[in-house]
Amino acid sequence: MLLLHRAVVLRLQQACRLKSIPSRIYIQACSTNDSFRPQYPSLTFSGDNSSTRGWKVMGTLLGLGAVLAYQDHRCRAAQESTRIYTKEEVSSHTSPETGIWVTLGSEVFDVTEFVDLHPGGPSKLMLAAGGPLEPFWALYAVHNQSHVRELLAQYKIGELNPEDKVAPTVETSDPYADDPVRHPALKVNSQRPFNAEPPPELLTENYITPNPIFFTRNHLPVPNLDPDTYRLHIVGAPGGQSLSLSLDDLHNFPKYEITVTLQCAGNRRSEMTQVKEVKGLEWRTGAISTARWAGARLCDVLAQAGHQLCKTEAHVCFEGLDSDPTGTAYGASIPLARAMDPEAEVLLAYEMNGQPLPRDHGFPVRVVVPGVVGARHVKWLGRVSVQPEESYSHWQRRDYKGFSPSVDWDTVDFDSAPSIQELPVQSAITEPRDGETVESGEVTIKGYAWSGGGRAVIRVDVSLDGGLTWQVAKLDGEEQRPRKAWAWRLWQLQAPVPAGQKELNIVCKAVDDGYNVQPDTVAPIWNLRGVLSNAWHRVHVFVAP
Repeated sequence: MLLLHRAVVLRLQQACRLKSIPSRIYIQACSTNDSFRPQYPSLTFSGDNSSTRGWKVMGTLLGLGAVLAYQDHRCRAAQESTRIYTKEEVSSHTSPETGIWVTLGSEVFDVTEFVDLHPGGPSKLMLAAGGPLEPFWALYAVHNQSHVRELLAQYKIGELNPEDKVAPTVETSDPYADDPVRHPALKVNSQRPFNAEPPPELLTENYITPNPIFFTRNHLPVPNLDPDTYRLHIVGAPGGQSLSLSLDDLHNFPKYEITVTLQCAGNRRSEMTQVKEVKGLEWRTGAISTARWAGARLCDVLAQAGHQLCKTEAHVCFEGLDSDPTGTAYGASIPLARAMDPEAEVLLAYEMNGQPLPRDHGFPVRVVVPGVVGARHVKWLGRVSVQPEESYSHWQRRDYKGFSPSVDWDTVDFDSAPSIQELPVQSAITEPRDGETVESGEVTIKGYAWSGGGRAVIRVDVSLDGGLTWQVAKLDGEEQRPRKAWAWRLWQLQAPVPAGQKELNIVCKAVDDGYNVQPDTVAPIWNLRGVLSNAWHRVHVFVAP
């Protein structure tokens, strides 16, 4: 309106040299849609009744001036704001050197100058660099406010190419073509099958990990199962009755909810790779997440099928509905004693954080085995049976086992080592990041700690000088029940930066209620599969002058 006012006054002054302007001028608003056609505005005047004809001419000039000024303004704005960009062009702008671009809906924004001003810190905004904001705004509802959109509008530079909005066609010959859409914040370790972890700065933002950024560990293509026709087959005990359970049938069992942390056996494998090459995905510190799970207790379902504890060793074998081209499904097992123990709280889960399981996390039903390695939490569960021996699945017998550092692929004997069940005590630093520059004065250090088997974390020690001196971190999160500490503890420490220090070697180590503590270095626990990596976690940072 200010531009319009200036333009109208300028044109009026050029058309007629007025010494005074009537006290009230009402101008009918012009349409701003694309079908706008110039119309002279109606005028109402008050004041001097003389020179009526002159006023009519003036009104015509005023209306014409307003129309011309507004049309000029619209043309300039259209030229400046409708430049078209492809998603590929946007994705190439991910650094201060190239410019940092993001999208919201069909609009493109250059937020390079705003990154350092972002209230959540530059690193959070940089997660969206080169891509859409929507997945991140969905995690943080505070963004869905008018003043935030108004602020963002200042950085608009154009629109996305409409052709980029066309959904890609599904290649039916590709077994991974029907995989679900994933959150762009996830750090991908492999696309086929899909395996990814949340970035450290998001991992410990919340005690409960939001579903979209919960770490994903898939061994095979993700099945797309119909909940209406889904059936879970429970093989009955001798003399018992086998069950074929629908989702509704499972809902008829008593519902239990528990908070459980899942951790992949290969979490922090990348640190073992630095010692010596290992076989496996290069997980960093994010192959761990926590959710609130709900479902039927496995012990209740097994009891209905006639199962009970045996005097001899037995195992509950799980088989998923995901399979490779040969029809081989993912499988795993746990001891029957754990499965039948109500205190172990093993679930046939159908909800995750109050919602039906996402496809990547086992929809419609998965096993949740608190305190046990993620490999036994079989997803897309199709069949449960009780056997005298553990599952014959490759992932039970020929994977997820630990060995001496001296064992290599020429000498390894998988039958000589037990399958991993409970995991050792673990902790890691999520903030600051390795190589980051921190402010002098005080540094805030954050991370997580967890131990398998329901053992509670009782302490996290943090060092700023590589382990020479230690400070005790503050533990956050839910209080842990004795022998049922299924979930992690988040922790943080605010510590003064020693005067004159230019670098910090930050280290953390956790202690559980069995007084198990993490080993100080990786080399003595190195193994050819890179599992059970739980040495002190180390982060090297620089101090700003």
